[in-house]
Amino acid sequence: MRRSPVNNNPVNSSAWNAQIQSALLRRHFLKGSAMGVGSVALTSLLKPRLFAQPHFVPKAKRVIYLFMSGGPSHVDIFDEKPELKRLDGKPIPESFVDGVHFAMIDERVKRPKLKASPFQFERRGKSGLNISSLMPHLSQVADELAVIKGLRSEVFNHDPAVNLLNTGDSRLGRPTMGAWLSYGLGNETQQLPSYVVLTSGVKRQPLLNSYWSNGFLPSEHQGVRLRNGGDPILFLSSPAEIQRIERRSQIDLIRKLNEKHFQRTRDREIISRIEQYETAFHLQASAPELVDLKQESQATLDHYGADPKKPSFANNCLLARRLAERGVRFIQLYDMGWDSHDNLFQQHQRQCKAVDQPIAALIQDLKQRGLLEETLVIWGGEFGRTPVIQGGGKNWGRDHHPHGFSMWLAGGGVQGGITYGETDDFGFHATENKTSVHDLHATVLHLLGIDHKRLTYRHQGRDFRLTDVAGEVVRAIIG
Repeated sequence: MRRSPVNNNPVNSSAWNAQIQSALLRRHFLKGSAMGVGSVALTSLLKPRLFAQPHFVPKAKRVIYLFMSGGPSHVDIFDEKPELKRLDGKPIPESFVDGVHFAMIDERVKRPKLKASPFQFERRGKSGLNISSLMPHLSQVADELAVIKGLRSEVFNHDPAVNLLNTGDSRLGRPTMGAWLSYGLGNETQQLPSYVVLTSGVKRQPLLNSYWSNGFLPSEHQGVRLRNGGDPILFLSSPAEIQRIERRSQIDLIRKLNEKHFQRTRDREIISRIEQYETAFHLQASAPELVDLKQESQATLDHYGADPKKPSFANNCLLARRLAERGVRFIQLYDMGWDSHDNLFQQHQRQCKAVDQPIAALIQDLKQRGLLEETLVIWGGEFGRTPVIQGGGKNWGRDHHPHGFSMWLAGGGVQGGITYGETDDFGFHATENKTSVHDLHATVLHLLGIDHKRLTYRHQGRDFRLTDVAGEVVRAIIG
């Protein structure tokens, strides 16, 4: 038995196959232009998931996920701790670290020393949200942010922690949140993929393809990574001697062969392959125009701090707005370089300077264009960083810290200018309104009109979901 992706209602397998076969047969009655109108119509017929509606009226239509790869320090950006400053340099009380395993701090150091933030905090906006001097531009949009301070997990190494934040599981092989939303809600455009990934920053850790994987979902839900130079997608351009009308004919021929193969095997991945060829064909026309930032005014480029000649996080934020305008469902920006085990003072200044202005500009731009209320913006990394010192001298740093850290959400039905949850006096453990990664995912899905318990996919004999068997919606941050 198969289940409808959103409604979770059982669907008879023979009826499902008959529906798809009928759609395939109807192709022969579809007459389109050389640019593929008929093919687009067939593509819509081949996506039964598009008839599924959200479980309730959504507050957001899409997500822009700003992922700070490596782990930004919550105690230096959003979680000021006066007690940490008062006891700077003193060993942390043993009760705080009892049973705690650090990723990189020497295990022989039983009580690492507390380290206060060297950055100044101020109350920002009408709401008085507390943000450090590292983010002066973001402070200008403080009243749009809902900062979750009590996030926590048990995963303290990069790759499994990134997997957890993206897929709800620290192990490889699960679909990411973007893939789940593509599967459950489909796309608003035929010209671009429903799930797009952009990258920037200093490569201190590798970015794995699994971070935007479809997992066991059909492969058309995998994230498509746009490159920072040359062709935006590898192998996207046709050879100079191939005209677009010829490429259309080639794809139609491949489609015919795939349809015949599907009729023999009933393999759902063949349908995915047909859809991917169609998406690639449309991307050949839409992607070059999409990434051409020279179409933007100089005032807009200056607002973001973007330079079309030089890849940057600022460029990616501007591209994220362009993708949102064009109806892409899930847009994820990875910025690398936040793993500050040493030299945190300089490294976090560098990282924040690169992202602060573009993020504020993105929020302001979305709001000015009437897109913020329907676009959920998420900021955070795979964990925070320890309030205790790693190393010493001028090159001190902070270790990985999953026990209590901060993320924020904005737009898309979120109540702005608030904080939710709290950590202890040192910013070590989440203590109030603790929020799990499953809770975060349940909340994101809820804002997009999805009951996280009902968005399921049967795989290897059981129903899987993004939130596994846990997760509660954080209703206090919803406007």
